[in-house]
Amino acid sequence: MHVKAALVEGGRVHEAVQAPCKLWRGIPALDETFSKLLPDWAREEADHAVTMTGELTDCFKDRGDGVAQLAAWAAANLKGRVRIYAGRSGFVTLEAAEAQAADIASANWHATAALVGRHVANALLVDIGSTTSDLIPIVGGRPASTGYSDAERLETSELVYSGVVRTALPALATHAPWAGRRTALMAESFATTADIHRLLGDLPEGADQQHSADLKGKSIAESETRLSRIIGRDHSEGSEAAWRALAAWFAEAQLRSLHNAAATLLSRSDLPPDAPLVICGAGSFLAERLARRLGRPARAFTGVIADSLADRDAGWISTCGPAVAVGLLAED
Repeated sequence: MHVKAALVEGGRVHEAVQAPCKLWRGIPALDETFSKLLPDWAREEADHAVTMTGELTDCFKDRGDGVAQLAAWAAANLKGRVRIYAGRSGFVTLEAAEAQAADIASANWHATAALVGRHVANALLVDIGSTTSDLIPIVGGRPASTGYSDAERLETSELVYSGVVRTALPALATHAPWAGRRTALMAESFATTADIHRLLGDLPEGADQQHSADLKGKSIAESETRLSRIIGRDHSEGSEAAWRALAAWFAEAQLRSLHNAAATLLSRSDLPPDAPLVICGAGSFLAERLARRLGRPARAFTGVIADSLADRDAGWISTCGPAVAVGLLAED
């Protein structure tokens, strides 16, 4: 997972950062990330607005326990006033966090959608991250998701467990084309979506902050080798063009699943036919293709909130959408 932070002053976003965090190892992983990887301004006394999505990590007993422990960590480590974003219930105090766990758990998507709704009345927010994709209908300037919890949103196509870095390729398909045949895949974490998007030249610089599946490098040849293992082959059995074609097939499989989810949501009667896709996240390049495929206009998150940006070229703004959103929402 990642820790994301944004510096908001006077209603304008001045900076945003993202850092990897091995939270599955336990709360101390947050200490390491916070002390070594985040900038000084993230540790200074301030009015902190916090949203979370790590409460389901397997180091916690359940989501309620995760919310309680993460809120306790925030209380102990963030200097100044700290408020927790509880989605449909707004901001709550640290003391109220455990009682509001159901609203707080993974409400980061709601923050981004609520902010976008202040600028675009009707849209489909498509936030494609490293691990998951959020597809949130916005109707009348407000988040209009049918589901709220992760479990509910998985049922309603509003959460697709597919991202551009960490998703293992067997999650996208069970078979793939190779040398004129349809071959079954090895159900192992040999390669991830970072490998295919790297081979295609689409992965943004700095987006892949995680270890590769085999803990080796991230060159083209090393990505091809990981991809070859998924179909039980050696790297030497394919050409550069063949591995690139296989990567493109997996990218299409990923896009197809997102298309199916988006088409389901866009078929709602309360979303007008000209409603755009507002796109953000490390996988914005994939969201742009999705918009073209659906015949819908695409609006970049950074463009939608341009008046709130001190620097429109700040690279992490789109990737850190939820952190940016809670910062701007908290100022109001």
